[in-house]
Amino acid sequence: MRIKTTAQGPAIPWNDIETVLLDMDGTLLDLHFDWHFWMTYVPQMYAERNQITEDEAQRIIREKIHSQQGTLNWYCLDYWTEQLDLPIAALKHELKHMIQAHPEVITFLQRLQALGKHVIMVTNAHRDSLAIKLEMTEIGDYFDEMISAHDFGMPKEDGALWSAIQNKVHFDPKHTLLVDDNLHALESAQAFGIAYQLAAVHVSPKMDKIDPKAFPYFENFNQIMPD
Repeated sequence: MRIKTTAQGPAIPWNDIETVLLDMDGTLLDLHFDWHFWMTYVPQMYAERNQITEDEAQRIIREKIHSQQGTLNWYCLDYWTEQLDLPIAALKHELKHMIQAHPEVITFLQRLQALGKHVIMVTNAHRDSLAIKLEMTEIGDYFDEMISAHDFGMPKEDGALWSAIQNKVHFDPKHTLLVDDNLHALESAQAFGIAYQLAAVHVSPKMDKIDPKAFPYFENFNQIMPD
């Protein structure tokens, strides 16, 4: 099944959707915090720790991050704490004031709750990172379940994760929508049989929009707000 795109945005068949799976970073929350943390702050701390230039630190860290793309390590704070010899979770706390939700996210979650939808967060974020995000926003109040891919030892890019989640929270893929800015996650969910996929392309006002490829997409939550 496909979500049809109109001049006003995607036409989501809310009456057919029972479960809404929502990504967190980039989808519900502004991705600038994470980008700034990994691309600027961590290299600064790494350069200081290892007495090298920030440019050299950025090169090293970019290479290390790129080597783990698509794996659970890419999102694992414990892994990066060991690899970089830096207290990653503690460093995230130092910048937590930068964490913020996208406009209208809370209204969107409230509407889903009012309609009786089964609302589940599915994030690749490490549990420590999730805890910081929940501390700094109000999004946690509106979920029936919050799942970290780390609970299952595999990322959303791995199609086996959706089966594992289904065994835990019992959703019907034929009546389920996944909203995510990760196209590989959307592809794996589609292959599993989740009926509806929607790409969140406006990950941050300070970053370029992502290319949704063949997926239906939206830029702001007003475009997909349920009636």
